[in-house]
Amino acid sequence: MAKKILFIEDDAALQRAVGDLLKSAGYAVMQALTGDDGVRLSATETPDLILLDLVLPQKDGFEVLTKMRNNPETKNTPVIVLTNLEGSEEVERALSLGAHTYLVKLHYSLDEVLEKIKKTLGD
Repeated sequence: MAKKILFIEDDAALQRAVGDLLKSAGYAVMQALTGDDGVRLSATETPDLILLDLVLPQKDGFEVLTKMRNNPETKNTPVIVLTNLEGSEEVERALSLGAHTYLVKLHYSLDEVLEKIKKTLGD
């Protein structure tokens, strides 16, 4: 059975590009465009990994991460933050809230993001 990845990102073009890449690598992909949808899907779909942007409508990524870590169903799910925010405060905050890895979009190609996902999942 394919491992499930939830991608929470409000940029539809990036959702498509990353979603297509993950599907071609054999992963099942669920997508959320808002923080609220991401929290809901993370609780109901039990993903194996969550790819999370921090700049989102409704709930930002920090709020999403906090809610996930407070939910017994998702508290141990690996979260990779993929965002444009590159300040040390944001990095430290996300990691302290339980993010596994923090990636700045401009610094990683899609293939490099895929490799980080595979490494995190042990694939």
